[in-house]
Amino acid sequence: MSNEKIRVLLVDDHKLIRDGIEAMLLNTKDIEIIASVSSGEEAINEVRQNKPDVILMDIMMGGMTGVEATRWVKEFDPAVKVVLVTMEISKEYVSAGIKSGVDGYLPKDIDKDTLIDAVRTVQGGGRFFNDAIMKLVFEDFYSHEKLKSSDKKLPNDLTKREHEILNLVASGKSNKELAESLFISIKTVETHKTNILEKLGLKNTTELVRYAIKNNIISIDSL
Repeated sequence: MSNEKIRVLLVDDHKLIRDGIEAMLLNTKDIEIIASVSSGEEAINEVRQNKPDVILMDIMMGGMTGVEATRWVKEFDPAVKVVLVTMEISKEYVSAGIKSGVDGYLPKDIDKDTLIDAVRTVQGGGRFFNDAIMKLVFEDFYSHEKLKSSDKKLPNDLTKREHEILNLVASGKSNKELAESLFISIKTVETHKTNILEKLGLKNTTELVRYAIKNNIISIDSL
């Protein structure tokens, strides 16, 4: 094993959780906690300034979510490893985490040895998901494979994320509901909606709904 320590950043809006994780890792010879912060925004600043090797991060925090922060981190520096450590264990959260590029995903009730193993594994280039998470991953994968053949064609120039938002907006979801279901901020939702309207040459949500019905993106029955 290398003499260099694995530099770890802790990100959670609950100080008690951060302190608990820090205590678990404190006397591990090859791991060093370089910072402990309470938000995704602070995590991004730490990545810019101090470039940690591994980030242990919660999903649901005030402001930017862990999923959004992971996307930014991976775009800024793909070499930084991110492990989501969270109470939120569901297909939706796991899928969103994987799509954002996480290297690991763990429940908060893991033991010390599992946490240390996860940090070492992702730093070594591997991925780390416990058995419960892997079960969800495979269930989600197979359900998507079954639906793939029935996927509708994307409207011209829309990204997959914009297509997701188009579906939800046209189905009557509010910005807040959109943000919660896609694990992004309301501001990000508004930006996507603006881009969609521009690309489709539409003026407002009403025109967007009409467009979606006319092009069989949604049906009237789904409204």
